[in-house]
Amino acid sequence: MEDWIARREGTHYVTVTGMHGVVEALHQPMFKTILEEAGLVVPDGMPLVWLGRRHGFNMPRRVYGPELMETFFRITGGRYTHFFYGGAPGVADLLAKRMRDLYGIRIAGCWTPPFRELTFEEQEEVARVIQSASPDVLWVGLSTPKQEKWMWNFRDRVSVPVMVGVGAAFDFHTGRVRQAPRWMREHGLEWLFRLASEPRRLWRRYLIYGSQFVWNVNLEILKLRKFN
Repeated sequence: MEDWIARREGTHYVTVTGMHGVVEALHQPMFKTILEEAGLVVPDGMPLVWLGRRHGFNMPRRVYGPELMETFFRITGGRYTHFFYGGAPGVADLLAKRMRDLYGIRIAGCWTPPFRELTFEEQEEVARVIQSASPDVLWVGLSTPKQEKWMWNFRDRVSVPVMVGVGAAFDFHTGRVRQAPRWMREHGLEWLFRLASEPRRLWRRYLIYGSQFVWNVNLEILKLRKFN
């Protein structure tokens, strides 16, 4: 990420991808293309780490969106400017203030989108505001696949070296939503904690998408289907 910021050659986006994203890519060719065109795709979830190891990749651990964000702030401090896009009303501003107080980061701006598709005029306004703010890093806190599609759609409309989709990190770091205990996150049980905490919102993601992921992995293990 720092290399992209230093070179400032185009806009690169990072996707933090879990089981949900993998299943979306299996069913939606356009979403598969979005992941393939990302500057970096990292595994968010122990099932993907285990699957990667099975395929011979050196994956010591998952890349957890909230930890990625916080680690980057801790290492770089006030070296770069940051823009926060996403979250419920007031969440992005609260996140920016907390991260600035904790790590001394510099804030370029914040934007809270409505809970619907943006109109063309709204897209133009968002692009204008971000372009004017000229951040080094744009953090996108939507949900999969919304945030990946958003970054792909805006990659040629804003001159930002790095965009990073971090999902629920905005809510976690502001205390709006509780994180699973570390031991659950490290043993592939975060889904159970989050499902118990927000069943109405997350049941489809974890029960339907999760079962589809397991089914397709088993097909590959049995050599009944090959995935790229």
